[in-house]
Amino acid sequence: MSEPWDPSKPILEIENLSISFFTRLREIPAVMDFSCTVMAGEAMGLVGESGCGKSTVALAVMRDLGKNGRITGGSIRFKGRDLTLMSEEELRHIRGSEIAMIYQEPMASLNPAMKIGAQLAEVPMIHQGMSRDEAWKLARQIVADVRLPDPDRIVNAYPHQLSGGQQQRIVIAMALMSKPALLILDEPTTALDVTVEAGIVDLVKDLGEKYGTSMLFISHNLGLVLDVCDRLCVMYSGEAVETGNVEEVFDKMRHPYTQALFRSIPLPGADKNARPLVAIPGNFPLPHERPQGCNFGPRCSYFVEGRCNAQDIPMVAVPDGHRHETRCLRSTEIDWSTPPAAGKVTEKAEIGRVVLKLDDLKKYYSVGTSAFGGGMQKVVKANETLSFEAREGETLAIVGESGCGKSTFAKVLMGLETATSGQIMLFDENVQSTPIQMRGTDTISKLQMVFQNPFDTLNPSMTVGRQIIRALEIFDYGNSDAERHARMLELLDLVKLPRAFADRMPRQLSGGQKQRVGIARAFAGGAKVVVADEPVSALDVSVQAAVTDLLMDIQRKNKTTLLFISHDLSIVRYLSDRVMVMYLGHVVEMGTTDQVFAPPYHPYTEALLSAVPIADTRVQKSRIVLEGDIPSAVNPPPGCPFQTRCRWKAQVAGGLCEKEVPPVRMLEGGHQIKCHLPDAVLASMEPVIKIAAE
Repeated sequence: MSEPWDPSKPILEIENLSISFFTRLREIPAVMDFSCTVMAGEAMGLVGESGCGKSTVALAVMRDLGKNGRITGGSIRFKGRDLTLMSEEELRHIRGSEIAMIYQEPMASLNPAMKIGAQLAEVPMIHQGMSRDEAWKLARQIVADVRLPDPDRIVNAYPHQLSGGQQQRIVIAMALMSKPALLILDEPTTALDVTVEAGIVDLVKDLGEKYGTSMLFISHNLGLVLDVCDRLCVMYSGEAVETGNVEEVFDKMRHPYTQALFRSIPLPGADKNARPLVAIPGNFPLPHERPQGCNFGPRCSYFVEGRCNAQDIPMVAVPDGHRHETRCLRSTEIDWSTPPAAGKVTEKAEIGRVVLKLDDLKKYYSVGTSAFGGGMQKVVKANETLSFEAREGETLAIVGESGCGKSTFAKVLMGLETATSGQIMLFDENVQSTPIQMRGTDTISKLQMVFQNPFDTLNPSMTVGRQIIRALEIFDYGNSDAERHARMLELLDLVKLPRAFADRMPRQLSGGQKQRVGIARAFAGGAKVVVADEPVSALDVSVQAAVTDLLMDIQRKNKTTLLFISHDLSIVRYLSDRVMVMYLGHVVEMGTTDQVFAPPYHPYTEALLSAVPIADTRVQKSRIVLEGDIPSAVNPPPGCPFQTRCRWKAQVAGGLCEKEVPPVRMLEGGHQIKCHLPDAVLASMEPVIKIAAE
């Protein structure tokens, strides 16, 4: 029997951990010499780009590396016992009861054929031998703990009857059923809306305090890590490069990679023209092609030939830091307070004539209520009287939660769906009821789309060059193959990809490179209006900066109108000239970026802004967590669509919010808002995001 664990000692101690995956060709070193310590009750954040080894470390702690993965060195001690030396039988007792893991995709963790209550009750029945009745009671209690409405209904529901945010709460409840000492969360909110994410982040923090659970929180979102974690470990290419207290690392970073990460995310104050983001040059090294010496060397602006690549770089303590370490030889020589070399300052693009105008656009769907499409017919009001215009050279951002009608509007605009009523004027042509197969080549080439997931939009069996030439053929560009080939090479130059990539297959490209090919294809026909549907949400922050910079460059050259659909308000604030906020098919607010990001706000915009995680210790935010999910478009609430979740409703006399849809009101400077709140209340609104004075 092992000795009892002393709570003053680390709950998790990873020392010099090395992990490799073995393929038929070679050994691929995924993690090297990785060390980190988590104390009891502490939340440790693991951050870094895709492929840096964050999830591999988490799977190693769970001892779940699959057949090819092997721990090749180092130790992982949990409560003083080395997990790498334990038998399968001993691990089975610890997994799920003492160490639990929450995965990124909630649906993959839930059994679609079992009721929620049964799935939750399984945990204490297996790990603690609890009786079925007691386990169901505990399941109901934990469902209430994770703040789900109507626990009795939820325990008897199947996973498909819950929304994404509710499913993720159930997965968290399942992980907490046996009150584990260590909870590993692998990107638990990536697929969720910011409003739902805010609720889950608050929940995780509260439950951590309630149960005294220690956490290993894996994320690429630095703002989220600031909200949740006490300590932080930054990873790059399989190594820890900096670790320390969250505030200390944010304010006194001592590794060039940490600094480069912060310079590539849109913090308050970034401006696409005056203070553009600085993308990290070059690409992430493949595990079997790492450079000599410092892994970050080839991309580092402080690199010194003959020093930084002469030896393996150890982790060293930062002078005057508290448990703050860095893997940089020059950390004491660099002046960390020097601002970045000024990026190229560009003129603000001129906004030209109106190229797209929507008047009272409505899109309704008719759905049968029975499983096979029969039964009563119900109407889904996906878009309700959308009216706006977009000008040449302008970026109009469209924001809102999933289910608010953003993508339906994009489909109608592209001609993949036809509108129920209203008008869409593209230049001087009404395309409202013209499906895509009936539209002329000229119309199609003028209006193009960049999709969210670059992986799904390229043909895996065609070279990059061929896919762009195919688009040029469809758009009737040029009179010969030679002309189209020359234009394809120009388009690769436009999206800053090497011309040699024309002969590559999509599988040989990274996510950011694939997205660039998608952009090149969209601009093949000289597109004038581009709908960008979450074009950077699947990309790492450093790649995001490069891709957004590229979109802005192309926009300036071609005077393109960009309709930027997103739920990431930090990127929206940085990129857009005007913002349109949608909720349940309605445009609830519209105005310039400055108008929408400063009070008075629509109550929904206010909640959206307060939910955005911002990686800046100077920012103070009001916390407004929206209760509940967006109501169903099949059965919308009466009156104002937002009234079921609005914290300001009591300020409106006579229950007007529940009876009437608010009219569109014009505030100063063309700022429009759909709300019943009296002028005096709107005028008294406080800013949600405040930046403390330096």
